[in-house]
Amino acid sequence: MGKAIYQPKGKAGEYSEWACNFYVGCSNGCEYCYCKKGILKYVMGMDKPQLKKCFKDEQQALEVFEKELKANLSELQKHGLFFSFTTDPMLPETIELTKNAIAKCLENGVPVKTLTKVEKIDSWFIDNYFIHAHNDVIAFGFTLTGHDELEPNASTNQERIEAIKKLYDAGFKTFASIEPIIDFKSSMGMIIQSYHYCDLFKIGLESGKKYDKKELLKFINTILAMKIDSKIYFKDSLLKATGIDRADLHDNCVDRDYNMFE
Repeated sequence: MGKAIYQPKGKAGEYSEWACNFYVGCSNGCEYCYCKKGILKYVMGMDKPQLKKCFKDEQQALEVFEKELKANLSELQKHGLFFSFTTDPMLPETIELTKNAIAKCLENGVPVKTLTKVEKIDSWFIDNYFIHAHNDVIAFGFTLTGHDELEPNASTNQERIEAIKKLYDAGFKTFASIEPIIDFKSSMGMIIQSYHYCDLFKIGLESGKKYDKKELLKFINTILAMKIDSKIYFKDSLLKATGIDRADLHDNCVDRDYNMFE
């Protein structure tokens, strides 16, 4: 495992085979954040992003990143690289290093996926000719819960949906993380409002929360009945809670190996 680039395991591995973390901590203030639970809160639960202690400064972090990128280049070109699990990569404190790393990825033919709750997309992504020329290998993801009160310092969910539309219209690939499901009505509302602009939905439960099996089944069946063009990935824990076999799902339901860039 590298200092910046690594292969996530467990539930994180359902999002991407390869990921990059430069920072720990986040200023979005999400009450449900897994980084603030248990022992993780002491190493990742800071209220502001902090550069990982293994890096001297951002310049050195970028140098390490480039070395690790080239050391794993063939695999990264195949699977892409995800930003990030331990912070929001689009925060004011993190955006510059994220941009520099994305540029390095594109220069080396590595597709990029980002996940954020920041709706103000830096004009660098929209107006930069080099970036826009690679919009088919950049996927922007936004977490959508429908509960702004649980994400006090993040952009509103409605603002995030508007950002998804803007990026989709600009030719970028888009996805939405419907995770955690706070309640079924809110999550369904987020899907209904965004599916016209989303290439992929990733849907998962809140860690440690108990759900009614009948309500879970109803939720899944309602989504399947919509027959939307978007691809759908139901996370393993959700299907396990309902007893549904992934092989029995509709054709637009994908498994963890699904590649947005193929």
